[in-house]
Amino acid sequence: QVQLVESGGGLVQAGGSLRLSCAASGRTFSSYHMGWFRQAPGKEREFVAAISWSGDSTYYADSVKGRFTISRDNAKKKVYLQMNSLKPEDTAVYYCAADPHVWGTAKPDFRAWGQGTQVTVAS
Repeated sequence: QVQLVESGGGLVQAGGSLRLSCAASGRTFSSYHMGWFRQAPGKEREFVAAISWSGDSTYYADSVKGRFTISRDNAKKKVYLQMNSLKPEDTAVYYCAADPHVWGTAKPDFRAWGQGTQVTVAS
C-alpha cells in the first residue's frame, strides 16, 4: 500500500499559478496510476487529472484542460499538478490518489488517498 502526502496549496490571486506536489511512500509507486481530485465546500469530490504509471498517458477534466498539467517523477516518488490561470472556481481541497489498476475514469475509485491540501483563489 502506498501512502500519500500533498503539499503546495495556498492562497493565490485569480490568474495566478500554483504547483501542488504529492509525495508517496512505498516501494511500488512506479506501478501506480496517479490522480488528482478536488472537493469544494458543499460539493462532491470531482476528478481533475490523472497520469499513468509510466507517465506516458494523461487525461484531464474539461474544466482544467489547457490550464493544469499533471506530471510525475518515479525516481523521486512524486506526482505534481501545475495549475496556471487559476480561477475562483478552482478553490477546493485538492487530493492526490493512487491505484495500480484504475485508469480512464473520472470516478473516485482510487485505492489510496492523501489528506488533501487547500487551494484558495481570490477574485
